[in-house]
Amino acid sequence: MLFVEATWHARQAGLTLTGQLGDVMKESHRFALSYVRGHTSDLDIEPTAFEDRAFPRPRPRGAIPKDGPSAGVTMVTALTSLLSDRPVKHTVG
Repeated sequence: MLFVEATWHARQAGLTLTGQLGDVMKESHRFALSYVRGHTSDLDIEPTAFEDRAFPRPRPRGAIPKDGPSAGVTMVTALTSLLSDRPVKHTVG
């Protein structure tokens, strides 16, 4: 099982990609933020939740390296949980 955490910082809005990420993982992070931003009403997130916030890339706890297209849904889930202030159910996996 891989636990992923997402955070935000009060500063210039956007996504910060740090570390050595593969191209697929970078694309997954960008897609996740774009998807959540474009589906705020469907996800019950206030559109203002993105104002003046920077989002460092969601990352696996313990710095376990991962890369692959399935990471996108994990990033969407982590960002949705963060921005809606709703925890992810323990049965999601």
